[in-house]
Amino acid sequence: MLAIPVACIAWTITHEEIFREPRDYCQQQSKQAASLPRRKFFYLFTCEYCFSHYVALLFLIITRFKLLYSDWRGYLIALFALVWIANQYMSIYNHLRLDIKHEQVEIRAKEKEVIAPTRKVA
Repeated sequence: MLAIPVACIAWTITHEEIFREPRDYCQQQSKQAASLPRRKFFYLFTCEYCFSHYVALLFLIITRFKLLYSDWRGYLIALFALVWIANQYMSIYNHLRLDIKHEQVEIRAKEKEVIAPTRKVA
């Protein structure tokens, strides 16, 4: 369950329109910044996979969630498990969005086919 908010936050910041301007700035900096550390820092905000590591780490700090072990190893295992599951969720979400967009394009094309012949007749 913890992977759902991780995926939601990582996807929203790296893909959705509400964060477009900051993301565009980060993309520009990730390509044009003078130093390698600066380029890599800004790249983190443009890649959902990379960013999901930091979001998962934040959630582990907040929740103190551990997996299999009660010491630092539990945090480490939980971190990578959360990232993996969150990225599976983001992949599924992305496929669903593409399928929906594809269906909308097909519907518009069919509507144009239906409308075009009726205009020629009239």
